[in-house]
Amino acid sequence: MASGSRVPEDAVRAVSPGRRGEEIVSALTGDSVMAAALKSAASPVRSVVASPRPLKGKAGREAARRRLQLLPGSQTEGREQGPEEEEEEALLSVPEEDEEAQPLPPVCVFPMRGMWREEKVALYCDQVLQGYKAEDADDAMSKYLSEKLKLKDKWLGVWKANPELFFVKYEESSIPFVGILVEVTCKPRQSSSSCFKVTVSIAEPFSSNIANIPRDLVDEILEELEHSVSLLEVYPVEGQDSDLHDIALALEVVRFFYDFLWRDWDDEESCENYTALIEERINLWCDIQDGTIPGPIAQRFKKTLEKYKNKRAELFEYQSSIKEDPSAAEAVECWKKYYEIVMLCGLLKMWEDLRLRVHGPFFPRILRRRKGKRNFGKTITHIVAKVMTTDMVKDLSPDTLLQQHDDLDLALDSCYSGDTVVIFPGEYQAVNLALLTDDIVIKGIGKREEIIITSEPSHDSFVVSKADNVKLMHLSLIQQGTVDGIVVVESGHMTLENCVLKCEGTGVCVLTGAALTITDSEITGAQGAGVELYPGSVAILERNEIHHCNNLRTCDSSKSTLGGVNMKVLPAPKLKMTNNHIYNNNGYGVSILQPTEQFFIVAEEALNKGAASGDKRDNMLSKVMQNLNLEMNNNKIEANLKGDIRIVTS
Repeated sequence: MASGSRVPEDAVRAVSPGRRGEEIVSALTGDSVMAAALKSAASPVRSVVASPRPLKGKAGREAARRRLQLLPGSQTEGREQGPEEEEEEALLSVPEEDEEAQPLPPVCVFPMRGMWREEKVALYCDQVLQGYKAEDADDAMSKYLSEKLKLKDKWLGVWKANPELFFVKYEESSIPFVGILVEVTCKPRQSSSSCFKVTVSIAEPFSSNIANIPRDLVDEILEELEHSVSLLEVYPVEGQDSDLHDIALALEVVRFFYDFLWRDWDDEESCENYTALIEERINLWCDIQDGTIPGPIAQRFKKTLEKYKNKRAELFEYQSSIKEDPSAAEAVECWKKYYEIVMLCGLLKMWEDLRLRVHGPFFPRILRRRKGKRNFGKTITHIVAKVMTTDMVKDLSPDTLLQQHDDLDLALDSCYSGDTVVIFPGEYQAVNLALLTDDIVIKGIGKREEIIITSEPSHDSFVVSKADNVKLMHLSLIQQGTVDGIVVVESGHMTLENCVLKCEGTGVCVLTGAALTITDSEITGAQGAGVELYPGSVAILERNEIHHCNNLRTCDSSKSTLGGVNMKVLPAPKLKMTNNHIYNNNGYGVSILQPTEQFFIVAEEALNKGAASGDKRDNMLSKVMQNLNLEMNNNKIEANLKGDIRIVTS
């Protein structure tokens, strides 16, 4: 199709409230629906990649003579044809005397992206859904839409229909929808579901984005549908009166709700405050759009959401294929599919909890078992270099067992507890850095800026450890596209010494029960905090530079509290900081996140009351630090956008 009428399929398929679990197919990719609406005004194109489905009786015979070409002209030119091929080509071509469809007129455009976060929250939570429970969401949307439809009962719109209604064979990328200019008649609402149905008829002049679509075929389809289609599939045409603009906006509000805010499980579970849940989802959508959640992490969420929808559709399809009482094997298969859906549903719910989605749903990243020591009790030093010379190993003791690798991944895969990996200058990648289970030392030889290890963009994790004691020295870690923190300590203890960590996503994450020591290192570029301490973790930071972190591309300044170091309390982590330089971060130098109900930590309001007295404020902060096992000596915290140290309540 011409570029003017090509739009992504997931941007145009409408959502029918009665089948929303199967038909919500739009991903969190922005307002592609509205971009598609703008493009739909382009001239229609001749379909050469689809054949329409046959019609009944005489109409079927007529349609058979009008079938669209299956192959582009460029593929048929210069090709020898036998008699059978010539006959089929004649059958599939469009008769010259047939009148082609006119171009579609432009439709009203109201991009939801242009609406501020607070405006979306006010619209959905304070107006449309106020006082409604999840199971009544359809009624709320129906009531909102029916009020707008009273403004005008007849108008022109473009019906964007699923191509499967018209074609038995087509390329989805070329024909994402079939657009037909229709006259819309809105009848008084009989029920909540009836508000989402309207009566349509072909408007004059006959117009479509498919130039050679037979009008008889469109008439036949509408007759089968009794001229009743989903209102959310119809887009009002520009150039009508102002009332139509209000209707078009209302339709976009409802589409956005079902595409991005509604979840299939909403009316299956009790939710005391549904509008609060919708606000969380609006925040999630906005955080993805403005970059607060890094792009790779957003991709993980999109993939999980898409997988959930596909698995749910698979279950429905499998259940419908069972004609009689299910056999034992069929019952087991249904349960397997069901529990897959439950698992994915749980992950998606975690995303909707702001406290759990700092860098994606947590699950064990390392499934590899610990090797332990070698059977013969010896350790090996692995040399990673393209070529090994005697000069490289002159400082090693004569009885050192050596093994040379030109690939860092192979070296790590060969390690047992107690081994050392020595890396010479160069640029490397190693997915096995995300699978550290044995107690090893990984160190560079030479300047740390010359030993560069970059992450593999297609993998979720970069450096992940659950070893009892693992050490990285004299290295530069460059994060490229991975979704987790640049370094994640799941359990055990990790030491980073004289390393450079250039983050693209979140920074160093120390999970509950894990421990981390960082000395003489530099952390920069994180989209969250440079160092993230989870409840019950332990960290020692000495002589480090943490700067230019929390590079969030967000217009909501209230969300940008993270900065150099962020501590999550309950139970309190332990942190010792000495001689660190924390500067030029977009949030606070050190932020402490505490639940509001924890009385043992001085509340933020109490600190504010003590602002008039510097001594009193210092005493309060000192008390907080004691309660948190937070020891800070000779640190230089300066030029951070929000301030130096902040207690944030959640």
